[in-house]
Amino acid sequence: MGRVITRFAPSPTGYLHLGHAYAAQQAFGYANEHGGICLLRIEDIDHTRCKPEYTSAIYEDLDWLGFDWPIPVRVQSQHRADYACVIDRLNAMDLLYRCFKTRKELPDGVYRGGPDPDEAARLKANEKFAWRLSIDRAQAHLGESDLPFSDEVLARKDIGTSYHVACCHDDALQAVTHVVRGKDIEPLTAFQNLLQRLMGWSVPEYIHHKLRLNPDGEKLSKRNHDTSIRSLRAEGYTAAEVLDMAQPW
Repeated sequence: MGRVITRFAPSPTGYLHLGHAYAAQQAFGYANEHGGICLLRIEDIDHTRCKPEYTSAIYEDLDWLGFDWPIPVRVQSQHRADYACVIDRLNAMDLLYRCFKTRKELPDGVYRGGPDPDEAARLKANEKFAWRLSIDRAQAHLGESDLPFSDEVLARKDIGTSYHVACCHDDALQAVTHVVRGKDIEPLTAFQNLLQRLMGWSVPEYIHHKLRLNPDGEKLSKRNHDTSIRSLRAEGYTAAEVLDMAQPW
């Protein structure tokens, strides 16, 4: 086995909390244990939610906790053209279709769709659309059958790409060998493996760790304003104490 390369890839949509501290400890720790490196990546493609001050806070908090990473850091918002090339390539393979539906218009369960019958008129009216992967066409392309996926969005209407495309592209580009992340992301792995096969990208080994939960047994969330690392630092806690507090119960 070659050199182990992991990555810690937070989104700057809020301040890092104890769950992030534990996740960083797992990703950086795995690399250290195996004589490898852990990359830091800023996954900020969602310009509707990500803010520069949160990106700055990520660097500050991780440095204060004692983590260290190679420079330069890949900041996804600076590489939108790379993700657009992925969409272009999948389109050239005839694997995508335009979808004008809103989330509320989609049925429950597995969704398999196709081009809108009024596509020409909707394009002429400048309606926004997403690009969806056709699982039926993907099956035919790979010579596989019974893939249990919906036609997932690979390029959102508002940001022109998706988490799946950006993270899988970057894992391949950065030669990530091991993806160490929380169990909440585990259900996405099979679909990401499908995308990697379609694109001919290497498939990392996936390791999903348990989560740091709140007293009610719920996952910590930036959206819920769970205790941030920076607030604990301001209260006088040491980095070692914060890392100890971050351990799952």
